Amino acid sequence: MTTALATTAAGARPRARGARLVEFLMVGGLTPLLFPLSWALREAFGLSEAEYWTGFTFFYAAHLINDPHFSVTYLLFYEDGRARAFGGRFSRWQRARYLAAGIGVPLLVGGWAIGCLWTQSAFGLGLMIQLMFLLVGWHYVKQGFGVMVVLSARRGVRYSKRERLALLAHCYAGWAYAWASPFDPGHEAVEKGVFYSTFAHPGWLEPLTLTVFAASTVWLVAELAAKTLRDGRLPPLAPLTGLLCAVWAWSVFSQVDPLVRYAVPALHGLQYLYFVWLLKGNEAREREGPPHFETSARTRLVILVASALALGLFLFDLAPMGLDDYFAPGAGQTRDLALGATPYFAALYCFVNIHHYAMDAVIWRRDNPQTRYLRG
Repeated sequence: MTTALATTAAGARPRARGARLVEFLMVGGLTPLLFPLSWALREAFGLSEAEYWTGFTFFYAAHLINDPHFSVTYLLFYEDGRARAFGGRFSRWQRARYLAAGIGVPLLVGGWAIGCLWTQSAFGLGLMIQLMFLLVGWHYVKQGFGVMVVLSARRGVRYSKRERLALLAHCYAGWAYAWASPFDPGHEAVEKGVFYSTFAHPGWLEPLTLTVFAASTVWLVAELAAKTLRDGRLPPLAPLTGLLCAVWAWSVFSQVDPLVRYAVPALHGLQYLYFVWLLKGNEAREREGPPHFETSARTRLVILVASALALGLFLFDLAPMGLDDYFAPGAGQTRDLALGATPYFAALYCFVNIHHYAMDAVIWRRDNPQTRYLRG
């Protein structure tokens, strides 16, 4: 018996180490590995050739990572929606958030997009694009904060209110500085074929946000150092890596490497999908046993993956291509060239992004009873 237990434990340790390594790479650990790889590719093939193949690779990788990371949010959010919105599953405030993100935001943003398309307003779509770019930084750093807190908790590490405040302050300061930098006096830009003018930043915005970001860095280092001395151990590596990558590598300095910048959306998507896998994997394993005896965990997860891939294909390929082919005037017709050839793709892309940020702010709150599956 003792020998059998020892053998089992010895076999379990490599599996546990392997799982921790996968977790580390998924939540951000791949990022520092890509910088030397980028340098090697540029040295071997030159910037132009390396950039072409990197862009090509991550354009198609979007079908497997980026697009499903958006679409799976709809599958998580609207699952059993009636009970969540009007039943007793959520608290009163969580129900209000659910209704706001599930009904209010899509009506508001969808109406905005339809109005812009109906009136051929490049200015209106430009405003929506700028809102999307403003919120994407918030979304990235908030996810980094969640990675730090949740994965630390899974390792038995908790943070005081003061420490959590320091973490959040650093995240928000990083978001502000990333948005304000570099200084933008206002310029003409194009996104998904839509031409628009950006809002000018005041000259003091970049240095101010940099100062706040630097101060938040000092505060966070001081808090983590004090916690290390008090607890007698360093902060867990994977959670800390996930936080720092989300704030520093994917937000503040996302443009520092000409090749790695193509990978940032995919790295963020992998981080997100890892937590979806934890959430739904633990739920599926619980529900395949007593007292539920539902479909096997493997079957449920395969269905989830297939559904996310199919919905992603519809949202980012089939629907926008069909709408642009059917509704957008052809080359021989008069049209507002500022909207480009794919205005419906631009509008739907902005809609899905903004709605994704809103739904995420509800799904991953502690008020959501399903987040208990992240603890196991």
